[in-house]
Amino acid sequence: MIQPNSLQAWGLAIRPKTLTGAAIPVMIGCALADMYDKLQVLPAVLCFLFAFLMQIDANFINDLFDYLKGSDREDRLGPERACAQGWITVSAMKAGIAVVTVLAAITGLSLLFFSGWEMIPVGVACIVFAFLYTAGPYPLAYHGWGDVLVLVFFGFVPVGCTFYVMAHTWTTPVTVASLACGLIIDTLLMVNNFRDREQDAISGKRTLIVRWGARAGLILYFMLGMVACWCCLYFTSEGKIWAAVLPQLYLIPHIFTTLKMARINKGKALNLILGETSRNMLLFGMLLTLGLVL
Repeated sequence: MIQPNSLQAWGLAIRPKTLTGAAIPVMIGCALADMYDKLQVLPAVLCFLFAFLMQIDANFINDLFDYLKGSDREDRLGPERACAQGWITVSAMKAGIAVVTVLAAITGLSLLFFSGWEMIPVGVACIVFAFLYTAGPYPLAYHGWGDVLVLVFFGFVPVGCTFYVMAHTWTTPVTVASLACGLIIDTLLMVNNFRDREQDAISGKRTLIVRWGARAGLILYFMLGMVACWCCLYFTSEGKIWAAVLPQLYLIPHIFTTLKMARINKGKALNLILGETSRNMLLFGMLLTLGLVL
């Protein structure tokens, strides 16, 4: 029995497994900085901290507003949510969101010592869009914008800005790596939306899979991983052969996971695919990071 608003309840609400998605882009950004001999320990640590806090903040916000919208019903197939289960009260979750948002803002402001004031709009955008994803009169996740936001806020923003904080510039390799990272992390959202397509349709959540169908979702899932690996081939032109070759190993588990996803097709069993996708995603991030630093 989980006591409401207990440390155990907050630990579950944080959803620690999702922090992998926050770590991978920063890891790749640091590898890019190392590629240019610009890696610095303190800014790197602060970038990781900011990414973790924003991921936790987004988890809390989604938990609260999906609950308030009635999307977290008894037929929910994904991992249990804190507000829907009564682990965290609505008032406590609002307070938690406020605290984590402030901590993320303070961490983001500390990065200004290493970059410049131009980073302020980026930090503000991270916080604003964390709310706009499921909150407000036009929740972006409910209108099919989730995949675009993943590309931006799990690709270009964390990879590119981690690099920028240390190198004070932006290069083509940064753009390519950001795109590849965003595509890979979007596979996780694609699995979620594939699993929840019937419930999302009932809730009025118009994801790409609700709009285009399950078959399109499978194809998109597979192609996201493929295109991310193809992007990495660019690094041959930069003399980074390992950064081009190593990520291709990701395709082996990705293909097997896609086939398994097609076989399962629907139901709670797709949470197994969620776990495998998270594992594959981390593998890709580690392979690309290793390739960039070799």
